[in-house]
Amino acid sequence: MTITEVIDNRTQAPQMPRYAETFADALPDDAKIAAVRADLEQAGVKYVLACWIDLFGIPKTKPVPMSDFEALCKGKGPQFAVHSISFVPDLTSADSDQVLVPDLDAVYVCPWDTTTAIIFSDLFWEDKPYNVCPRQALKRAIYEAAQQGYSGYAGIEPEFIVMRWDEDGQPVKAFDNDPQQVGGLRPRRQAFGYDVEHSLDSMPFLKDMMDMLETLNWGLHDVVAEGAYSQFELDFHYTDLLQMADRLVFLRIALKEVAKRHGMFVTFMPKPTTGDWRSGAHINFSLRSTADPSRNLFEDSAGGWSDEARYAVGGLLSHAEALTAITCPTVNSYNGLVPRVGGFEGGTVTWAPTNITYGHNNRAAQFRLPQSRFCIENRAADMCMNVYLSLACTLAASVDGIVRNAEPGDPTDRDLYSMTTEETEAAGIRRLPRNLLEAIGHLRQDTLLANVLGPAMLDSYIAYKLDEWERYHQAVTDWEVNEYLRLY
Repeated sequence: MTITEVIDNRTQAPQMPRYAETFADALPDDAKIAAVRADLEQAGVKYVLACWIDLFGIPKTKPVPMSDFEALCKGKGPQFAVHSISFVPDLTSADSDQVLVPDLDAVYVCPWDTTTAIIFSDLFWEDKPYNVCPRQALKRAIYEAAQQGYSGYAGIEPEFIVMRWDEDGQPVKAFDNDPQQVGGLRPRRQAFGYDVEHSLDSMPFLKDMMDMLETLNWGLHDVVAEGAYSQFELDFHYTDLLQMADRLVFLRIALKEVAKRHGMFVTFMPKPTTGDWRSGAHINFSLRSTADPSRNLFEDSAGGWSDEARYAVGGLLSHAEALTAITCPTVNSYNGLVPRVGGFEGGTVTWAPTNITYGHNNRAAQFRLPQSRFCIENRAADMCMNVYLSLACTLAASVDGIVRNAEPGDPTDRDLYSMTTEETEAAGIRRLPRNLLEAIGHLRQDTLLANVLGPAMLDSYIAYKLDEWERYHQAVTDWEVNEYLRLY
């Protein structure tokens, strides 16, 4: 088996991950353990990082040597006091630790160091799935959707900005090389988006990144120089929901490792500077029937959009505000969900979603029906999201819409940025939440998404996000000083 095959031994065929309701049922059998170990040893792997996912979608681990692989796979490897570090106050110091079970269908050899493999894993606590394990929440949502005859697929469009530290220790764009002119002036430059010169300047970094992604066999299509200076987007092939979630987390790890080799760092912060384009992570979602997994349910027999697609849009619209609290999870996320920005690089409008509606190829709408593929694109999502919870909630809301025959109303196929408030209100178009607090308020009231997360994870998520909001309002920003210090 080649390294590429070891890196991801799942195929593009429909995947139905096993949701085990007990610790014992989750353990892989001896034959599977032996086969995966042999593949890893053939690839030269000496160290394994079995990773669980915390409340915010960040992987956590304790590295182990290959000599301990069998014990790891049998749930006798490292244990974790998850409740001590991950903002989950439902347990105390007197409670037992969580036990990790590696998913041997989620094995990735690190292209930047092939002696090391990452295996995505699930957490159990006292013999049951741990109720603050986002990966378990997604597996449960997949299982519940399958009981109703549906399986979900997704592609994600990750955007990020590459930065470096300057000689004064300040973060600056890595590919923004024109020097400051006398008096601090800077001549106008060609916009970064799609630009050949800027792409060529970035190729030493991009080549390493593309070579690394090619070894992963994800179907890399292209790399885009995006609208902000030093901002990039990757386009790679869609797959089933659990595999896409694992891939996005692995990608975030990998991009940071590649950048370090060039003396740079990658930020997934949606809006690091005022005049820049937002970094998003659009979710392109579709459904298939478990009875006929080869058919995309969003395309009808005549090659148009199906009733299932329309009802799925209706479900997503019904839960849009609460869903945004998961897919746009930070205070900073909402700085990007605006129609226009003063001093904007490369244009005047942001091309970011601002309204809860859907349209055919309308990029100002939260939900877009693209002209090139039969999926629903949620444009109100960014790279700070917990992708497991985001995909779980997307799946649940879509299936809910189909079950209820939820009519989405007419599409909005006009420029939302030029519509007045009176026009949007007359059309029944709601505004996306304007800040994190507003979004969290909607999440608190949404019973469907509350069921996806479960009571403990929902309470922990809301508690932390409210604390984040309060801490944000304790800080005095440069904008406030410039606006008010001498005005009043």
